[in-house]
Amino acid sequence: MAKYYNDLAVFVAVAREGSFTKAAAKLNVSQSALSQTIKNLEERLGLRLLARTSRNISTTEAGEKLLTSLSSHFEEIDAELDALTHLRDRPAGRIAITSSQHAADTILWPVLEKFLGEYPDVKIEVIVDATMVDLVAERFDAGVRLGEQIEKDMIAMRIGPDLRMAVVGSPSYFDKHGRPEIPEDLIRHNCTNICGSLRMNAALAGVGLSYMLEDYAKPYIDDGRLVRVLEDWCEPFAGYHLYYPSRRQHSPAFVLLLNALRYRE
Repeated sequence: MAKYYNDLAVFVAVAREGSFTKAAAKLNVSQSALSQTIKNLEERLGLRLLARTSRNISTTEAGEKLLTSLSSHFEEIDAELDALTHLRDRPAGRIAITSSQHAADTILWPVLEKFLGEYPDVKIEVIVDATMVDLVAERFDAGVRLGEQIEKDMIAMRIGPDLRMAVVGSPSYFDKHGRPEIPEDLIRHNCTNICGSLRMNAALAGVGLSYMLEDYAKPYIDDGRLVRVLEDWCEPFAGYHLYYPSRRQHSPAFVLLLNALRYRE
């Protein structure tokens, strides 16, 4: 089918130019290649499409009917290609991303705020989900998760710095229970096993120790409402990565977003 289309495109070019020389220059191929293409097309159709003389080329009756039929279709194709070029110059379209809440708040939004101002025709949906989503099945363009553990046929791109966890508790909790010096001491402490804002609330209320991302705890540590312990035992780990299908043809808008999100130290 693709070869048939190419052969018809060659016929239209030669018929419109009325010359193998001009058509060859326009298509950037040799005259002999064009001549062979037309010959093969005529043989497949069983019809003579072009009448050749020593000075010029004209369409036969069959060739004129074919040219009239094809011209409008090729004009439509040219118009669609021009529209695609417009999309390249003015990116547009929808990009769907699945992400954790923390990544959406700390990594995505600071970039998207500027990106959406520069490219108003791009629509970005960020779906917050704590689970590992099947991007292809759920029709997402990309996902954001910690580290570089990705599924087959996925590409991972770093979009944030290394992260650290923090073990924190309120001053009132440590006044009552003392501070752990090594991880094994935690078995003698109340450790919260809840997620989200409740974990922070429990630590602030003095219920027990909480384990959370360092940047969540930092404002409370800085103002003295929380105290950090076991800091030397909390090693940095690989931060957020954007992962996306490696075999998908990406839109100009998606390529621009990749460049905007790419982490630069």
